[in-house]
Amino acid sequence: MVKHIVTFKLSGAPEERKEVAQSFKNALMALPSQIDVLEGMEVGLNENPAESWDIVLIATVKTMADVDVYAKHPAHVAAASIIKNNKVDRACVDFEY
Repeated sequence: MVKHIVTFKLSGAPEERKEVAQSFKNALMALPSQIDVLEGMEVGLNENPAESWDIVLIATVKTMADVDVYAKHPAHVAAASIIKNNKVDRACVDFEY
């Protein structure tokens, strides 16, 4: 199994960042029913105003090859487009467990 963990930092006023983050979260949470390789999806919105990262997602798939299938799936590409105008930074870690 593979955990795909991604964090995002968004631009904009705090309220705008929250709205964009919530829309993105909603789209991500719908992905397991649309992408067969997704075993699970967790999405968290940062609630600590002292921190600068806005969103974290943890996707679970069976293989590293499935990470690529997930990333290129049209439903994932559409979800990612929600934050394209606000995304300042992204960090990712993929690991087998």
